[in-house]
Amino acid sequence: MGVVLAFDGAEAGKRASIEPLVKLVEPDMARVNESILARAKSHVELIPEIATHLINSGGKRIRPMLTLAAARMCGYEGEHHLKLASSVEFMHTATLLHDDVVDESDLRRGKQAARVIWGNQASVLVGDYLLGQAFRMMVETGSLEALRILSNAACVIAEGEVLQLSVSQDTSTTEDAYLQVIGAKTAALFAAAAEVGAVVAGRPREEQAALESYGRNLGIAFQLINDALDYSGSTEKLGKGVGDDFRERKITLPVVLSYRRGNKEERAFWKRTLEGGDQKPDDLAHAKALMERHNALEDTVDRANHYGDISRDALAIFPDSGWKAALLEAVDFCVARAY
Repeated sequence: MGVVLAFDGAEAGKRASIEPLVKLVEPDMARVNESILARAKSHVELIPEIATHLINSGGKRIRPMLTLAAARMCGYEGEHHLKLASSVEFMHTATLLHDDVVDESDLRRGKQAARVIWGNQASVLVGDYLLGQAFRMMVETGSLEALRILSNAACVIAEGEVLQLSVSQDTSTTEDAYLQVIGAKTAALFAAAAEVGAVVAGRPREEQAALESYGRNLGIAFQLINDALDYSGSTEKLGKGVGDDFRERKITLPVVLSYRRGNKEERAFWKRTLEGGDQKPDDLAHAKALMERHNALEDTVDRANHYGDISRDALAIFPDSGWKAALLEAVDFCVARAY
């Protein structure tokens, strides 16, 4: 089963791509990648071993690219944006290490999760080390405002993780409650990554707020598409096993919608499989069938398109440029992954 809808986020006949953004930031991103590998080094051998395993395992690195592109779109010509982009990626990498431990995930970006190879304790501690390196680089830029924004994001992300635990495996979770979780857990770093690009460029508060909105709404759209893909995509697209959210008993938006719209028997199914953890071999297929019956996946993608529209509109105050066009197409790309 797949989500097949007419995609209207990109120009007719054109497939949305992240490549325009990748090409524009390529020179800066090469230096960021060098910095990331250098900062992951330590005389404690296990630290670079685990960090490099995840850093080299792929991923498009959208978050640091947002920092680089936002700074350049705002006319920045210095080098502090490189350290901020590296900080953003280290924060993201740290959260991945921590997430896999909390979620007991076996795969990350199609490879064995670090916790499977080195154990939970090492994964958590190396994640803490990367967070420390991230804050060290923030301080080196000398921007107290950038430090404030990114440190606040780190706190919000942690709050999102704890909030997710409180709603985990709870089928009574509302759509508003779920959006609060992903707003903290995922969108906060997208928002901060984009906003600090304007901050380092010394742009006015209006532009900082616009980029914060761009990143926040892009992050929500990005996560909602991930939620849909977990039940309709492929391991290659997800970087993890399809159906992992179901097996890990996560309450995501497709589940929330299916549960709310279902009858008594269907709600009993979700309670048995997600709250009770009693899952049978055919239950994932049945979960997909229920989502299809109640248009849960299509509506999740529609929600993502809505937040994508808000993200695009946030950039309207900026003059047209190649940077702006690439950031706009990045929104189209994130949503187009569902098709």
